[in-house]
Amino acid sequence: MSVSEQSSTARVIPPARPRALSKVPFVELAEGRLQGVVSSGSDIGRVYVSSVTAKEFAYTCSTNNNRPCGGLRGGFCKHIASLIGEGVLQYGADRVARYLRFEPQDGEPSAHAIEYGMAATHPPKGDKAAAAQVFSRFLRHLAYLEVPPTTAPVTEMQWFPPTRALS
Repeated sequence: MSVSEQSSTARVIPPARPRALSKVPFVELAEGRLQGVVSSGSDIGRVYVSSVTAKEFAYTCSTNNNRPCGGLRGGFCKHIASLIGEGVLQYGADRVARYLRFEPQDGEPSAHAIEYGMAATHPPKGDKAAAAQVFSRFLRHLAYLEVPPTTAPVTEMQWFPPTRALS
């Protein structure tokens, strides 16, 4: 049994570089997509849920109220560009490119090269159904900010089966 199988904690990967969470508070590589939540530049009460799928680079962007992004006019909007940039800051350009199955043309990938390289393939618009799941996960992450600091077990995390008696 590996060490990770014996522990009830998840391995946390530190960001490749520090990020400013005010612009893109949530970004993840999950479910075959680079996906996350991007703050609106004009309305403090609005966020956009954006994603790009691996391999085909299908993209979506809509508000938290499920309204389509006005910047989607046949290509990536500024929210998707911000998502890619912050994804590269969080995970590193190599990891993002590998996850999305993007092959950079000239050497090492960068956020700019990934964004423009994927856009040049004229990707299709993706399925908006995933936006609700992404936004729900973002809200669940936010809820943990409300939990007061403690060394006691967190109720939501007590689903782990006990493996041995604590002494």
